[in-house]
Amino acid sequence: MDARISCNEACCGNDGMVAMTGRIRILDAHLANQIAAGEVVERPAAVVKELVENAIDAQARTIAIVLSQAGMDMIRVTDDGIGMNQTDIALAFSRHATSKLSDARSLFCIETLGFRGEALPSIAAVADVVCRSAPTDDGVAHELHIRGGEAKPIEVVSGRKGTDMCVRALFYNTPARLKHLKTVHTELGHVTDFVYRLAMAHPHIAFRLTHEHNELLRTDGSGQRLHAFAAVYGVQTAQRMFALTHRCADFEIDGFISPPDVHRAHRQAMTLLINGRYVRMVGVHQAIVHGYGTMLPAQRYPLAVLSVRMHPELVDVNVHPAKIEVRCTKEAQLIAIVRNAIAQTLRAQTLIPLVPVDIAHLRARVAVLTPPKQQTPPPPKV
Repeated sequence: MDARISCNEACCGNDGMVAMTGRIRILDAHLANQIAAGEVVERPAAVVKELVENAIDAQARTIAIVLSQAGMDMIRVTDDGIGMNQTDIALAFSRHATSKLSDARSLFCIETLGFRGEALPSIAAVADVVCRSAPTDDGVAHELHIRGGEAKPIEVVSGRKGTDMCVRALFYNTPARLKHLKTVHTELGHVTDFVYRLAMAHPHIAFRLTHEHNELLRTDGSGQRLHAFAAVYGVQTAQRMFALTHRCADFEIDGFISPPDVHRAHRQAMTLLINGRYVRMVGVHQAIVHGYGTMLPAQRYPLAVLSVRMHPELVDVNVHPAKIEVRCTKEAQLIAIVRNAIAQTLRAQTLIPLVPVDIAHLRARVAVLTPPKQQTPPPPKV
């Protein structure tokens, strides 16, 4: 007798009756969201990233971020974007619900920072979330409270146009993840690092970051990238930066690079932005350093913020849960362009300044400091 059993026999049995003996089952929605949160929500900085990116996609002009205990206790992100009505709020916390993709073709031409529809349900599965939003300025808003994935009825409240997201007690129901969080100082460093880069990526948005009533960042939203850079690194450093611009058929590159004598001991001071998204591309970061040639000391790295614009079809952002790593179709060409553009920008600068010399003043000083010559007596007459 053949020991192999067909799929039909295993499911239905020899008599055609359904046999409920399978071990594979579909996970419930709450457990699925907790699993997704393990990929999307690694730490408080990931929550801040997702909420701020949603605010940027909502065409916000001002974004305020308030933290308590580096976000482990509370994260609040308030914006003045387009807001959501009651129907949108109810759908926003459903898995794979998004307003940023309309069909499968849109996935290969992404022009927004978010698109998967996983962030909000993942955050709500491991925290206490209150979302208040209004699409108009009539003073009427809707509020949804979700704790650990369990949603309460939507309420009508007062509020201004925009969205106010408050996340509390992050990882309260996943103690294993909570146990592996670092100190407040470390977690705050991750949050500020990402907000700083977003502020430089979107200088037309006024950012404000506050931690325990201490303001850590404020940008003016003037649209000048150098102003945002100055808010992050200081005015004196910003004044020394060199502007870089390059245009070609596939890429538009704008940004600032530091002179060779302004450098850091780590690569974190180099910020690469592709279509307004902060990304990490090892090849481009190496090209920035190679553009300086031998001008940098050993094991030192420049300050740089480069914004690259390209057609969305040339870059694939759907390769990493956090959307930090991307693939560029013409990466080798981009690397060469960045390296050459930096080298040309540095060659155009006067790295060793000429000191003006007042010749008349110098001669007067030499005359004062030079001892008078001793006159030799004339030779005796014979």
